[in-house]
Amino acid sequence: MIHDLHHTVVALAVRAPCGLTLTFADGVTLPVDLAGVARACPALAALADPALFATARIDARGGYVVWVEDDLEMAADNLRHLAVEQAGGIGHERLINWMHKHGLTQERAAQAIGVSRRMLNYYLSGAKVIPKTVWLACLGWETVGEVADGACGVV
Repeated sequence: MIHDLHHTVVALAVRAPCGLTLTFADGVTLPVDLAGVARACPALAALADPALFATARIDARGGYVVWVEDDLEMAADNLRHLAVEQAGGIGHERLINWMHKHGLTQERAAQAIGVSRRMLNYYLSGAKVIPKTVWLACLGWETVGEVADGACGVV
């Protein structure tokens, strides 16, 4: 069973000392540097070892990059999010966290930033790139809309 195309890794190349180039089933190829993650997360500190890092492989379904089976692996959606953020884009997890921070349902979040619920779902799933204008609308809602509307989520 294949994961959704944008969260299924079909090819990877290791870039020393702590980088990967990942190709996803939707045809997108992205570099990701995991050095900062290895330093920041104790559970991933072993990735700083170049010999271990070089053993990276894709699991059978393409949903994970694995270094040590069932002990040291990263999910494809997390890797794609990191790669998008490192490239200067807006990762889908940022939008998910924004909604959670403000207690917004999908309906209320879509209204707050001026997009359809369907488009919001594309952004949340990572199926569509989140335009910077959408992220700016989220930030604008935080500073203006939330206050102006008594935190009800409608501007």
